[in-house]
Amino acid sequence: MKEHSCQYAAEPCTRKVPIFAALTDEDLTRISAMIKHRKFTKGQPLILEGAPSDTLYIIQQGHVKLSKITPEGKEQILHILTNGDFFGELSIFNSDELSNFSAYALKDTNICLLTRSDMEQLMTENPDISLRLLSSVTKRLAHTENLAQSLATKDPEIRIAYMIMELSEKYGKPRGGRVHIDLPLSREELASYVGVTRETISRKFSRFEDSGLIKLIGNKQMVVMDPAGVEKYMGL
Repeated sequence: MKEHSCQYAAEPCTRKVPIFAALTDEDLTRISAMIKHRKFTKGQPLILEGAPSDTLYIIQQGHVKLSKITPEGKEQILHILTNGDFFGELSIFNSDELSNFSAYALKDTNICLLTRSDMEQLMTENPDISLRLLSSVTKRLAHTENLAQSLATKDPEIRIAYMIMELSEKYGKPRGGRVHIDLPLSREELASYVGVTRETISRKFSRFEDSGLIKLIGNKQMVVMDPAGVEKYMGL
């Protein structure tokens, strides 16, 4: 697969990623020369669960889902990532780390790749990057713990309400008190994310529509008609 240096991209990843935010323009240019740029098509795996990894993946443009296969053989989506997000950070801290998830492009996606050796050099020269990486790992762990608790204890409708608000925050465009979302996941993937069947999520979406909380436009668009109502539904 063809790769080229990120420094030749129209918008280098380094200017979009929070862990590099405190660096100077000179440092960012130097890091961009280290990064490789790769394109993945919709549905293509970036890495598979159990595979060795020594790379930090940075999403320059596109959407990526991180998922695991449950003991029952079903997909459980862990995270939905978009522009400026990154993953694979655990392999930077542990050279023996195997990927504990699979990553797939949800649409044609541009990825920037930074190897462990380059990251070790960067963290030695810029300790602040290590702290930002650690902060990111902590937030992602908290998200995973909240997801596990949600799947175990919350009513499916409440889990779906949480998902709607997460999609609103990440992918929504506010317009006149409503939020328009281009859904990054299929109906089946949305069901996987909240741990229900496709039939269940379709039925619950219909109930949300009847309540005036959302409006579905085909399978790929949603309008959150009453964001405050969804939050109230969540108990916020």
